[in-house]
Amino acid sequence: MRRASGEIADASNALWEYARCVNDIKLGIRDLQVVLALSTAGTTAKAASTLHLTQPAVSRALLAAEDKLGARLFDRTRKGLVPTPAGRQLLDGAVRLLSELGDLERRVRAPAATPVRIRIVCECYTAYHWLPAALTSLRHAIPELRLSIAVEHTRDPVAGLEAGAVDVALLTTSKCPRGLAEAPLFSDEIVFVMAPSHPLAAKRVLRPADVRDAMLLSPNVAPTASRWFAHAVFGPRPPAELRFQFLPLTEAILELARAELGVAVLSEWIATPHLGSSLVMRRLAASRLVRPWRIAWRPEVADAAESLRASLAARQSVAR
Repeated sequence: MRRASGEIADASNALWEYARCVNDIKLGIRDLQVVLALSTAGTTAKAASTLHLTQPAVSRALLAAEDKLGARLFDRTRKGLVPTPAGRQLLDGAVRLLSELGDLERRVRAPAATPVRIRIVCECYTAYHWLPAALTSLRHAIPELRLSIAVEHTRDPVAGLEAGAVDVALLTTSKCPRGLAEAPLFSDEIVFVMAPSHPLAAKRVLRPADVRDAMLLSPNVAPTASRWFAHAVFGPRPPAELRFQFLPLTEAILELARAELGVAVLSEWIATPHLGSSLVMRRLAASRLVRPWRIAWRPEVADAAESLRASLAARQSVAR
């Protein structure tokens, strides 16, 4: 009898503590979604489009969240909204909380046909450095999944999707096949990396003529990516041929650039950690080469693909 009374008292205390904690919570799920959207988009206008709200509504939502916390979450810069230390702390926690909430909803809904295996491919070899962290989150969210990276389909991920050899593809320039779903992710910037002794390193920015005459060191990419690069640099009438040397490993590309054997063409995310006394980075003079990323998936893996999309978008937001 005493034991039963003690258990009742413990349960009552636990409920009381839960009620007290809930009453202390000021932020809601919508607050977290707004903050994540702003970090991903970089501006209130782009976030408004993502959230299907007006720009003033997003601005008011941000002010409301900051008022609840008593802290500024973003600084306004020329590049857009940049998370403050408080904002980064909130973003890091928001990613985890929303992921756990999504996991809970999936368990409660108990979908009848959870896929056993998901095969993923990126359109660019150098993108694989940031994919594993997102896959780890996905595996925690859906433990029953078996994940594999279909590297052999990197140069033609669309064909892999259409043939059913790939379930999810991260695309840059390839078009998503009809009948398959896709959603935007984020953008990265293509930059030019070279040895400080390279003749082009003396220039603050590069012009199309510099790119046309240089030996360009690049990862193995799909033909659509090469065409996108040529049109982005030279406009509607690119040169018939550019001097490309394609290499499968980022390390090999960087070593050849260090040896002044060419100019590496890489994502800024990849290039930045390697810059220093042996490598420098230059941009194009006319405009930055911003490359959009999208995620495409087959309908039978929609839930897992949406979880991966959220994890990738959130992680790139925190990394900005």
